[in-house]
Formats: sequence, C-alpha cells, structure tokens
Amino acid sequence: MKKPSQFDAIVVGAGPSGNAAAYVMAKAGLKVLQIERGEYPGSKNVQGAILYAKALEEIIPDFREDAPLERHIIEQRMWMLDDTSFVGTHVRSDDYNKPPYNRYTIIRAQFDKWFSSKVREAGALLICETTVNHLIMDGDQVVGVQCDREQGDVYADVVILADGVNSTLARKAGFHGEIQARNVALAVKEILFMPEETIRQRFNIGEEEGVVIEMVGRITDGMMGTGFLYTNKESLTIGVGCMLSDFKKNPNRTSPYVLLEQMKHHPSIAPLIAGGEMKEYCAHLIPEGGFNAIPQVYGNGWMIVGDSGGFVNAAHREGSNLAMTTGRLAAETVISAKAAGRGYRATALSPYKAALDGSFVMKDLHKYRDMPDILHRNPQFFTTYPDLLANAARTMITVDGIDKKTKKREVMSSFRRSRSLSGLVGDAYKLWRAFR
Repeated sequence: MKKPSQFDAIVVGAGPSGNAAAYVMAKAGLKVLQIERGEYPGSKNVQGAILYAKALEEIIPDFREDAPLERHIIEQRMWMLDDTSFVGTHVRSDDYNKPPYNRYTIIRAQFDKWFSSKVREAGALLICETTVNHLIMDGDQVVGVQCDREQGDVYADVVILADGVNSTLARKAGFHGEIQARNVALAVKEILFMPEETIRQRFNIGEEEGVVIEMVGRITDGMMGTGFLYTNKESLTIGVGCMLSDFKKNPNRTSPYVLLEQMKHHPSIAPLIAGGEMKEYCAHLIPEGGFNAIPQVYGNGWMIVGDSGGFVNAAHREGSNLAMTTGRLAAETVISAKAAGRGYRATALSPYKAALDGSFVMKDLHKYRDMPDILHRNPQFFTTYPDLLANAARTMITVDGIDKKTKKREVMSSFRRSRSLSGLVGDAYKLWRAFR
C-alpha cells in the first residue's frame, strides 16, 4: 500500500541540473526536497567550468547581480597541437565585451553553493551529507527514496534523478544498464593560482575579460580526447580528458595524471601557466556517448536530468548549459502534471521528452550524433593530422630560399605519404559526416 506523499518532488543531487529542477519547482510553490551526498552543494566540485548565460537566464533572469562569476569570455582559441607547436584559430570580438555577456568562467564549488542558496530561498528543503540508497517502488511506480541516515524512507509524487554520470539509482532500479567505457570520458583538471595581473598580461585581457583555449592533437597520446585552458580571476583551470575505453587499451599505459603533466609541459602551453601554484585537482567522468547513448529519461514517477541522462554536447562541451536546461524542462513537466491533476505515470511525464526533443539539447545532440563514433574509430585525427598541419605551416612560413610552388608540392607529398589519396578523401567524408 502506497504511503501518502510527504513532498511533491524529491530531487537527488545538487549540481546544475538538480538545482535548476529544484529551483523552478519550488518557485512555483511545490513542496520540494533536495538531497545532496556532499557536505554542501559544490563540495565535490573544485574544477572550473564555462557557464552559458542563456540557460541560467531562463531560470534566474537577474543572476548576474550576485552569482559568483569569474570572467566573461571575449576570446575563444582553438588549437591543434603536434609535439612542439600548434596550428589554430582565434575568435575575439568586442561584441563579447558588451553586457549582457554571453559566457563566463566559473568555479563550480562556488557556483553550485550559490545556486543552492537560491533554491533554498525559493522554498525547497535541502538535506546534505545524505546518500540515497534505493528508490522506493509501489509496483512499477517510483514513490520515494530510501536514505542512509535518520531520514529513512521519504515519499514523494515524483523523483528527479540528478545524481551524476552513470546514475547508481537508475541502474539499481533497472532504468538503464551500466554505462559503457566507450561512452564516457575521464577528465582530470587542476586549478593553478597566480596573480591577476599576470593572467591579464599573458592573455592580453582586461580586468574582467577572459579567454578559453580548446585543444586537440598529440596532447592526448593518440586517444580520442581534448584539452582545455580557462582564465579565472586569480587562477587558471587546465585539464584534459579522453575516452575511458582508450585509457584501458592505450599501449603506453599513460595514466590521466601523467597525461595532464605532459600537456602542461608542451612548449605552447608551459609559458602560459608558468609560476602557477596548483592547489586543487580533481578527476571526474563525463558522458560522451552523445545522442545514441541517451537512455530512457522518464517513467512512472521518475525523470533523469543532466549528466545522469548523458546530456553533453559532443561538439561544444556545453555541460552546465545542457544540464540546467534539462533540469528546467523536467521541473516544468512536473508543474504542468500537478496542475492538470493527471498523476505522475509515464504518460503524464512524457511531455518532458517532447520538450527535450524540441529544444536545442536534443537538436544539437542529434546533429552531432555520429561524431563520437567517427572520432573514436579514427585516431589519425589526433595524431597524423596535427603533425601534418603543423609541418605544413612551418614549411610555408619558413624563409629558406625555396620557392612557394616547390613548398606546396612538398606539403602535398607529405600528406600523400602519411595518408593515401583514398584515405584523405575518406577522412574528409568522415569529418563532413561528423559535422554535417
């Protein structure tokens, strides 16, 4: 027999997606309980991140007034690196230096704590240092959660799972299987502290301006992955991530931390971080399976949001942006279901999936649905091509008495020696498929 609900909704997790869901529901007057495993929201997240303003504006329009924002981003750099150099592009515009700003760097520990304070102000009840062990079922309906502390069993009309990648609760309940190593990346990050003036000089930026550098190539030791460098107020966030399955089969047995150390010593990166004092380090999993790896995200009395559902844009790394949007859409679905008095069976919660499909979340994931598989099966994009492009750039720029026509033939010959004509054409087609 189902016990009476103590809450309209329970949200498990206090990251961006969980906070978004809890805030929107509490703001609408629902009785919401949020349960966080950490000592406080953000306590498990020391890393820096990129915040896209649009997603948070949809939830808290005036967030810029007091949110702990580091720098607004005015420049995006994209680098392809060989062992000693890089070839890349920079996009910098003064339009990005005019409010309201589009993107910011943030420190997740500070941001999650701030967002959680807004959730509590909206009326939700937050309980920390509490692990949810199981979902409570009434037949095939989720009706609550079983906690490991004195809270015991807590009942609600609907439970929203925002407990991170490879959601333990969803697996235990049989909503999806164990996440596959080929669908998840392991990323390692450090925060390097240095004087604000040093950061401004090295990156040619003003007092509140920021730069983001995204990198591919030899820094991942032949594995599918990317590196990144963000400017904060008085620190830099640097990191690298590769597919977990690649770490397992990497012939060099390169550990994630060693990979990061090697990246920090790259001649193009080392001068930017020289003198930085490493005070924080973390490693975490990121869902990278894309569109084809997203599990069922709703059912009888439950929904999945954020990393728990694999919502990461394989092309743009818009993790927090996508996470907050999924949380908001799930919350709006619960609000509508309560107002309509339809109950919380899967049919009543199905508008969540429809809302996702109509949003940029699923549209972008669908657009780049082939990218993870294509890149994973073609390591030459992380080894051969960075080498070829860097060599081509050096050859054409170097003044050594050789005419440009001869240099062009030399460059084309190097490409054909490394990749046959059919290989070059095939790789071009693969890239077109990945980005079409």
